[in-house]
Amino acid sequence: MSRFHLILVTALALAASAAAQSGTWQIDPNHSAAQFSVRHLGVSTVRGAFTKVSGKATYDPDPAKISIDAIIEAASVDTRVEMRDKDLRSSNFLDVEKFPTITFHSKRSAAAGNGKLQVTGDLTIHGVTKEVVLDVDGPSAPIKDPWGNQRIGASAATKINRKDFGVNGAPGAVGDEIAITIDVELIQPQSK
Repeated sequence: MSRFHLILVTALALAASAAAQSGTWQIDPNHSAAQFSVRHLGVSTVRGAFTKVSGKATYDPDPAKISIDAIIEAASVDTRVEMRDKDLRSSNFLDVEKFPTITFHSKRSAAAGNGKLQVTGDLTIHGVTKEVVLDVDGPSAPIKDPWGNQRIGASAATKINRKDFGVNGAPGAVGDEIAITIDVELIQPQSK
């Protein structure tokens, strides 16, 4: 094969890969989670997760055209300690009866190195909206699952101050800084 043909085949393969990724993707709730960690009494780190994550993302090879909308069910908080989870769901912390969802809506995104993005958007917790920046690894290269759907994955991280969102319970016992990690698997159903 001549060098020209090799370059042409490679360019077509990359274009096909980019085309496969472009478009709207749904967050697969069965393979996605939002995790958090916070210091307890300044001596240990407590970790937990929100187990119900949904939403969608629009992916484009141009990072400026990427958008993300995610919804987390606040009542799905799980720290593996039921008494603590009930307290986190109460009006002491998340007040899930009044504020049942945590949402993220992106406003802009930009490349941040090879395989990395920075996505800026509005995070709403406890009825308070603040702008945050997600440092994203990914998305991964697309794969085709056994059912013919395209799938990609990505991980994002940020840190927030819980008091900025009006989550003020347990002063002195629970740290103010919350580290958040979101792992998502996105699915693009096959065309019918």
